[in-house]
Amino acid sequence: MQRKTFILFLCLLALLSVTIPVAAQDESFVIGVSNGFVGSEWRTQMIQNIENVVAEFNEAGINLELVVESADVDVQGQIQQIQNLINRGVDAILVNPNDQNALNAVLEEATEAGIVVIAVDQEVAAQGVINVVIDQKEWAKISARWLAEQLGGEGDVVLIEGFVGHPANEARMEGVAEVFAEYPGINVVGRESGQWDQATGQQVMSDFLASLPNIDGVWTQDGMAQGALTAVQTANPAKWPVMVGEARAGYLHLWNSILQDNPDFVSIGVVNPPGIADAGVRVAVEILCGETVDESKFEGPFGNSLYVPIPEPITAENFEEVYATVADQPDSYTLDSFVTQSWADSFMVE
Repeated sequence: MQRKTFILFLCLLALLSVTIPVAAQDESFVIGVSNGFVGSEWRTQMIQNIENVVAEFNEAGINLELVVESADVDVQGQIQQIQNLINRGVDAILVNPNDQNALNAVLEEATEAGIVVIAVDQEVAAQGVINVVIDQKEWAKISARWLAEQLGGEGDVVLIEGFVGHPANEARMEGVAEVFAEYPGINVVGRESGQWDQATGQQVMSDFLASLPNIDGVWTQDGMAQGALTAVQTANPAKWPVMVGEARAGYLHLWNSILQDNPDFVSIGVVNPPGIADAGVRVAVEILCGETVDESKFEGPFGNSLYVPIPEPITAENFEEVYATVADQPDSYTLDSFVTQSWADSFMVE
């Protein structure tokens, strides 16, 4: 008990960025990461954010070792990733899940082994797992409602979704459906997967334009919107559809370019921050240092989610201000946001 109290004391000092004696810095934790999709710059930025916050903790005196399992794998492949981390004896696992339910057994095996398991970006129902996420359904509702209002509540709309079956995609599409149900004049005339890939999103949009000549609006997600807008720009139809965009530098570069010839062009980008993984690490460290999550603060469909606030979306009203911050960023960069350690601490039992 005394050792646990001492470790907690050291953790609290480090979390407060207080310098602690070298002799007190020997306690360490191993954090494993399971990422089953690497075909997205968003995931690359997510991993970088994890590495950055781990370095921050190490500098503050909490020694964290990082073990990363990251590869393009199916559900079985991600189960193996997590099993590898369990066998490695890690203290905590951060997982960005490929499936909402299929990982439950292996995730529960991890929690039963005393491992702190945090799902980031996408929510899972596994017992003992804590989701540290944005509300993906609400994220989608923001742009879906914007699109419906831009169209005056009526028109033919196409949807380009991410990977079917992935938790974030399913929550987002549910949110879109709920919003459009409020607007009986909105007709969904096409729906295809763009696989969270710009080239695929461009091809899907090109196919829509070829087969559906009177598209009024396009709802899509991050990772595909730049490709979809490129397809529209290339086809240059007599009437451009209203486009939902994304909060990535590449899309904003294209948006800015289009404004030079078409100052009436409007779009929206809702930020989906890769910094969500930073938040996951912060919550994990709180628990590893002996804190307990206040269960009354859980939200979400499974009652085990801690929601990170969704940043203000990018619209015509704030485009110039936001664009100035990313004009020199590479196309792959995603607008990001981060929480503080105080944010993570606010979910703990007082």
